[in-house]
Amino acid sequence: MNILLAVDGSAYTKKMLAYLATHEELLGGTHTYTVLTVQAPLPARARAALGKEVVDTYHAEEAEKILAPVCKFLGRHGVDAKRNVKVGAVGETIAKVADTGKFDLLVMGSHGHGAIATLVMGSVTTQVLAHSKVPLLIVR
Repeated sequence: MNILLAVDGSAYTKKMLAYLATHEELLGGTHTYTVLTVQAPLPARARAALGKEVVDTYHAEEAEKILAPVCKFLGRHGVDAKRNVKVGAVGETIAKVADTGKFDLLVMGSHGHGAIATLVMGSVTTQVLAHSKVPLLIVR
């Protein structure tokens, strides 16, 4: 199975990883994994003032802060995951990567770092549910 793990470094990312670690059918050598983090774009004025190189460096550093511990955790469980970093509207971008990447399953936490949260699940999760056709496992 080809599995996409959408992560943002929040407590729900940690809960999602703990869930995977306790379910051997989801975390094992028979699957391929891609760890995806999506960075929200900086405002246009900030991008213009800072320049492309500075903005690209910023996004790369922020993504590494999120991906490094996740990949280290997966490595301890014998999983060598691919890394994927995108910049864009978070929910829509996760859904697009899931749909175009031929993934069999998308796994993500129910909430993240977003400033707007809904009662039952986070706004990003709601957007992914609305836009993706890939089966979604939401860990709460």
